[in-house]
Amino acid sequence: MEKNVAYWFAVHTRSRHEKQVDSFLREKNISSFLPLVKTISRRRDRKKFIDVPLFPGYLFVNITLDNLYEIKSTRGVVRIIGNEDDFIPSPIPDAEINNLKTLINSNVAIDPYKYLQKGTKVRVVSGPLIGLEGLLVKRKTNYRVVVSIDILQKSTSAEISIADIESID
Repeated sequence: MEKNVAYWFAVHTRSRHEKQVDSFLREKNISSFLPLVKTISRRRDRKKFIDVPLFPGYLFVNITLDNLYEIKSTRGVVRIIGNEDDFIPSPIPDAEINNLKTLINSNVAIDPYKYLQKGTKVRVVSGPLIGLEGLLVKRKTNYRVVVSIDILQKSTSAEISIADIESID
């Protein structure tokens, strides 16, 4: 990496501080990119559209290597993503950031979804099966999952939207 060339880096932020960190970086005149998508927020009595980070806990900055300390010293920043052995941040190709910007600026519906693997224990958090717990058996290509639910020591599967379940840790 050349010292005076600007590169894109992924920055890990404190949980739910992405917008605040983005604002702090802009105040410092640092070029940042926080990809946001509209999603439905479910409240007890209503649903509301809100902008949420496409990658929760992360944003991108376009800086030279001289600006690394300024990023690390920004309130809410945890670290710059890279090789932890030699503390060198890993640059992201411009083409990937440009593709991401094109996707965000298009009118295409973007569905961020939880990363759940087969075998994960899950709980249904909304819909007619709310409160039931089960095991993620299969993930379909249209962002729906099939959950195995033990009832009377028998397994029953139901197709449930991925937005209606959460992982049980």
